[in-house]
Amino acid sequence: MIDLKLLRDAPELLRDSLRRRGTDIDLDELIALEEQVRSLRQEAESLRAEQKEAGREIAALQGDEKQAAIDSVSQLAQKVKDANARVDELAAELDSKLLEVPNLVAEDAADGMTDADNLELRRLGTPASDGKDHAALGEALDIIDTERGAKVSGSRFGFLKGKGALLEFSLVRWAMDHLVAAGFTPMVPPVMVREHALEGTGFFPEAREQVYSIPKDELFLVGTAEVPLAAYHGDEIFDPEDLPIRYAGFSTCFRREAGTYGKDTAGIFRVHQFDKVEMFVFIDPEESAAEHDRLLEIEEQLVKELEIPYRVVNVAAGDLGASAVKKYDIEAWFPGEQNYREITSCSNTTDYQARRLRIRVRKESGNEVLHTLNGTACAVGRTILAILENHQQPDGSVVIPEALRRYTGFDSISA
Repeated sequence: MIDLKLLRDAPELLRDSLRRRGTDIDLDELIALEEQVRSLRQEAESLRAEQKEAGREIAALQGDEKQAAIDSVSQLAQKVKDANARVDELAAELDSKLLEVPNLVAEDAADGMTDADNLELRRLGTPASDGKDHAALGEALDIIDTERGAKVSGSRFGFLKGKGALLEFSLVRWAMDHLVAAGFTPMVPPVMVREHALEGTGFFPEAREQVYSIPKDELFLVGTAEVPLAAYHGDEIFDPEDLPIRYAGFSTCFRREAGTYGKDTAGIFRVHQFDKVEMFVFIDPEESAAEHDRLLEIEEQLVKELEIPYRVVNVAAGDLGASAVKKYDIEAWFPGEQNYREITSCSNTTDYQARRLRIRVRKESGNEVLHTLNGTACAVGRTILAILENHQQPDGSVVIPEALRRYTGFDSISA
């Protein structure tokens, strides 16, 4: 949630940010509503003060004069009640509208509306000029079965089999070992959360159509461990020496993939269920920009160890999620497509999520909303696909990257 000071003191900054995102919000209406809430709240407080003063004066009165004063105060009490009810009503309307306002876009975020406008920062590795795609490789090696996945669960599901399943477990432990060494605490969070966790992280209302719900239990399946990890410290206040707090969360993730009909239907690149190791950080506001670069550095190191050619892009403003001010994606080279595709991302959400979740840090000047960041250490499914395509051999086998062999217990996969 944005700081209300932006509406009062820097509306043009917010207006420009909305323009860069391509977000259509009536900012003037929002500003007027916020002013109305403030004005009514002041009026209610003034009436309450008048009511208290009248109550003190009554104590010194006697007889009819006292009764008349009591009757007058009763009328004043009703006015206070009515004023508070009106404030609560308009404040709820304001809060509802504020939930739809995305975070400010960082000045150095790329401009543009789609992923085609992402700004490439660098490339590493030598892309292969040809090769089979992962769907063909997975079938030939008998490690990915989407046909039976569809039979059991419908489209966009698959089974990992044999060495494919072992490769998943190896990637998770390999990524976790790296993150523990980098100061992260491993976490296995719940994958079902209450609505406030998704609202607090900014996925609601923007991405509600992507989320699976369990109406009977008033729960939702998360699309990333970011959601429960962020909500873990909801309504808490930290001392400065407690920060930063860094978590590495492993979870199964669920997304409807609404609006992607016809995209990536072959194989398991875009599926409804996948596993991921996610980094999440609570940090002092002054350090969040540097931490964002640190998360990207960790992600790059992991991809380099897997010997996968990749590029880093600064994501276009119009393609940012509601909570992010800036996001980096790492896109791996996929020889079967002759194209770069996203396998990790990391975002600085500044104070947006922490304000919604009421997570603060004590400062000499008072409690201050802290900053949060998130980043994908390993999107397991997509990383497996990138390994298959980039390490395929002329004989149809796939060589396991050196960094993973002590985890897999084998150095290749063959038919």
